Amino acid sequence: MMSRILFTCQFLGLVTAGSSLSCKWMDEKFRQHNEETLNLLDTMVYNSTNTTEDAEVEVTVAFPNHLYRQASKASAEDKLAFTVQVLEEVAALFEEDHSSASWEDSTVRNFLNIVNKQAEELHSCIGSHSHKKKNSQLYFKTEMYFKRLSDDVLKKKGHSVEAWEVIRKETKAHLMRAEQLASSLHTAN
Repeated sequence: MMSRILFTCQFLGLVTAGSSLSCKWMDEKFRQHNEETLNLLDTMVYNSTNTTEDAEVEVTVAFPNHLYRQASKASAEDKLAFTVQVLEEVAALFEEDHSSASWEDSTVRNFLNIVNKQAEELHSCIGSHSHKKKNSQLYFKTEMYFKRLSDDVLKKKGHSVEAWEVIRKETKAHLMRAEQLASSLHTAN
């Protein structure tokens, strides 16, 4: 009987330690990784503007401030789920044809690796529940926003250098807002 109690205590200790390690990563590493992605995006602006064309792409998709306001009022789990979704959607955008942007492939790969790592690590903080079912309205609206970015900016503009510059700027704004959401979780603990 005593060995069962001891085993149960050890098991609970391991489970608790494992989950706190995941969220400890968020507290310690998320900001560092986010700074790396912002630096990589800044590098991309230099490379993407090395063209002879001066055409501007009109931004036809407004930044979704309302989604970030809604997420900021959500539970901690929903805030994390929203941040994970934003990171996953950003990664999906950057996996599209960016050959006209004249970015170094290694820079884009590094950017994608970091963004995907952030999404994976934050997802581990959420728990066993599927984050896509938690706040389905917020999930759907976010998914539709990124679909409009892909369709109305990238695809309609033929994945041009100018279209990618719009995406780069939008992505930078999203990463800064995602960091604000993650920071609000850190200060709440």
